[in-house]
Order: sequence, then C-alpha cells, then structure tokens
Amino acid sequence: MIAAQGEAQREAQTEVAQTEVVDDGDVLDVGTIPLSDPDITTAELAAVEAVLRSPRVSGGAVVEAFEAAFAHYLGRDYAIAVPSGTLGLLMALEAHGIGPGDEVVAAPYSFRETAHAISLAGARPVFADIDYWAGTLSPEKAAARITPKTRALIGGNSNGHPADWAALRALATQHGLILIEDSTEAIGSRYQGALVGTFGDTAVFDFSQPLPLTCGEGGMVVTNDVDIAMALRRRRTHRPHERTSVVVSGTPPYQAGMSDLAAALGLAQLRRLDEILERRRLVQHLYFKHVQSFEGIKDPYVGPDATEVNWLFYLVQLGTRFSRSSRDAIIEDLRVEQVEAVAYSHPLHLQRHYFDLGYRRGDFFVTEKVADRAVALPFHTHLSEDQIAFIVGTMKDASINVGAGAAIY
Repeated sequence: MIAAQGEAQREAQTEVAQTEVVDDGDVLDVGTIPLSDPDITTAELAAVEAVLRSPRVSGGAVVEAFEAAFAHYLGRDYAIAVPSGTLGLLMALEAHGIGPGDEVVAAPYSFRETAHAISLAGARPVFADIDYWAGTLSPEKAAARITPKTRALIGGNSNGHPADWAALRALATQHGLILIEDSTEAIGSRYQGALVGTFGDTAVFDFSQPLPLTCGEGGMVVTNDVDIAMALRRRRTHRPHERTSVVVSGTPPYQAGMSDLAAALGLAQLRRLDEILERRRLVQHLYFKHVQSFEGIKDPYVGPDATEVNWLFYLVQLGTRFSRSSRDAIIEDLRVEQVEAVAYSHPLHLQRHYFDLGYRRGDFFVTEKVADRAVALPFHTHLSEDQIAFIVGTMKDASINVGAGAAIY
C-alpha cells in the first residue's frame, strides 16, 4: 500500500517537473529544476516499509547487513555505518589516535566539508592547495606543508574526481603518515581501475543528498585494520549488552549510530547503484552535448589516471574574465528561472573558524581561483534533455550580461 502510493506520487511529481508548455513559440516551461532529486523506486519503498512493519527501526540487523554489503562492494574488510561523513571522519581520526597537538594536511576545496572533523578532533588543519584541473589535493603542495607534527594526510575525491592516490600513498609512506580518503563525493568512481574508497588506510563515505546513493542522512567508514574498526565501533555506540564490558565502556561513545530505516534505504540503493550511476552518465552525456556550444566555460575535466568519474554535480568553470560576483549573478539568474544552482565551494580557509587559525584570502591561489568561478548545476536521473538545454541556455544568456566572450581557462 505505502509502496504503491509512494510510486504514484513519484510519477506525478516527475510528470509535473518535466511538463513542457510552449508560449508563443518562445518560452519553454520546464518547471522547477532542483539541484538534486534522489533516484527512489518501489524497491526502496518496499525495503523501508518492511522495516516499518518490523519490531525494530533503530540500529540492528539491517544496519549490519548494509555494512557487510558495503564492505563487500569495495572489497574492504570492515565497514562501520555512521550518521554523516563528518562524524565518520571525526571518529576515524580519533581511532587513529589523532588529537590535540597533531596536524593534518588537507585541501580547503570541497562541497562536503568533512574536513571540519579535523578541528572537532582537536587537531590543527594544515591546508595545501589543489591541482587546478582535477580540483584535488596536490601531492607536491601537500609535501611542502608537512612538519614534525603532521600525523595524517586527507585526500578528497572532489566532485567525484579521484585524487592522485599513487603519489599521495608514496608521500604518506615516505613520511610515516596515516592516509585517509575522503570519498564523500565520489562513490563509484575509479582510479587506475580500482574503486575509490580502497586507497586510504581508512576511507569515509557520505549518503546524504545530493549523493547518488542516499539514505536521507548517513555515512560509512571502511578499513582493513581490525583495531581501527573496533575503535570506530566503540566510539560510535555502546549497545546494551556491551555496557558491562571493561574494554568497550572505557571509550565514551558519541551514540552516533544509523537506524535500520536509513540502512534499509541505503541497502536498496546500493543494490541498484550500477543502475543509478548509468542513468546519471546518460544525463552527463546530455549536458556535454549542450555545453559544447557554450564557449565561455570549461566542462568537467577527467585526468589520465581516472578510469571512471561519477560526478556529484555537473560542475562547470567560468572563464578567467568572470569574477566571483558575476558567478553569483549567474546563479541568481538561474534561480529566478527556477533552476537550483550553487557555488560548489566556499573554501574552508576563508570561513570564520579558520580565520582564527591565521588563514586569509590569497593563501591558496588555485583553490580561490577555481572556487570563485565554479558553478554546480542540477545533476540527477530525473532531468530531461529539454530541462538540460534550458539550464545551459539560461546560463549562456546570463553570462552575456556579466562577461561574454570570457577566456575558458
């Protein structure tokens, strides 16, 4: 009953969103176009309904099944479900013994600001600039930021593009550092043929919107180290039968578990992940087709070692003659036309908390240059070609008002 009603509602919403009404041959009404829209089918609705009809909705057997399936998907030994990528990274840092007095090198550029966990753990975030093309942490610039206090490197697969994991692993090994992989934006992407999430000593995923695999809110930490896995579980939650354990109760937990409801949704989405990613790739190809006529922007870059990239957003870079304010004006024009677009990144080092650590504008030239001109466009499986054409056309029209003919690079 619930599943049938939910599917009917989904079909009705999709039909409304994709309505095309031509007015005098000039105006195409494509409806409100959201930045993200989860790919939910009757399989997900049935999985959630089954949990709702069960005697348990809090964390239990379904969470354990999701963890086992996710570990199998990546070929990792352990997977620990958490409420978010940031909390997952926080617990991972603590599990590795990182805290006050330690430094962690990371990039200040991302959409999912999991790097806040460094400060939450009491360590000092030491930012290093990014590669201009890939948007990921530059190994050369990270090397220059390593000090005797450095304990770990955090490499992020920004907007789905894999970082240079071979170079980051070599750097971590050379200096005896922990390598943590932030894959909160990149599920399904591959580097040199291997899935992201398999390169770090520990890797972190996020399952909130706008990720392709979403369970509302949630995340997963994966590792092959049994001691790290046990430390993560102790920090996450203490179950009733564990509270008398001297070992377990020696660590105060965050009580940061995942519910069976969220896990049921995540497990159903994981089973359909290949299908979801393939449908998103079709949308990507449609974007690419229409963006080719737009000379003022650079479409997403794919590096030579990136075997497969599954984008978080369709991210475009405005030309160098566009300013941050003109980027914002374009986003506002899109919003007026009921297209939800956003600035991909507000660099961490320019946020108020990090000013207290001494960071200022001008510290990371590449990050600031890229972030000031990056526009994240709607990207999900419910987009029609007419909607994509409308998004790109609207952006082209808006750009004429603020910097027509800008250089692409």
